[in-house]
Amino acid sequence: MSTSSTPEVWLRGPVDNVPPLLQPVAHALLQCREEIEAHLSKLTAEQIWRAPHGGASVGYHVRHAAGSLDRLFTYARGARLSDAQRQVLDQESQPDPDLTADDLLAAFEATVERALDQLRETSEASLTQARSVGRAQLPSTVIGLLVHAAEHTQRHAGQIATTVKML
Repeated sequence: MSTSSTPEVWLRGPVDNVPPLLQPVAHALLQCREEIEAHLSKLTAEQIWRAPHGGASVGYHVRHAAGSLDRLFTYARGARLSDAQRQVLDQESQPDPDLTADDLLAAFEATVERALDQLRETSEASLTQARSVGRAQLPSTVIGLLVHAAEHTQRHAGQIATTVKML
């Protein structure tokens, strides 16, 4: 998380080589990475997988944030989900006490880095191109998917912050 001496990511200037129209997506993902790292680093394995008051665990939120980010960026490329991505989706809600804070954070950070690489390769001219989402092939656009991926990731970062307070 940013401190009083460090501004939030969006106030630190552009992210290298990310097209101007995609800077807000990059900033949001980098902010989520910082916030999730700050919250996760304080937790024991038991706390990561505890589901207070019947809600979802921090572990679930981190896994789902990474998995959904990966899936939404896949759709933005115009690709279909792989069997491995479907398997990840099926496993996201299952507690895995063998996964530590370091494991979860490394997986999330790797997903954010892949997303940033994709943003760097995305032409602004492609942003309004149609894309299909999910098995139902629901309509979206490249920019619709990229922005939704960022805001969905932010939602789970917020849920992590709330869940940590309840622990």
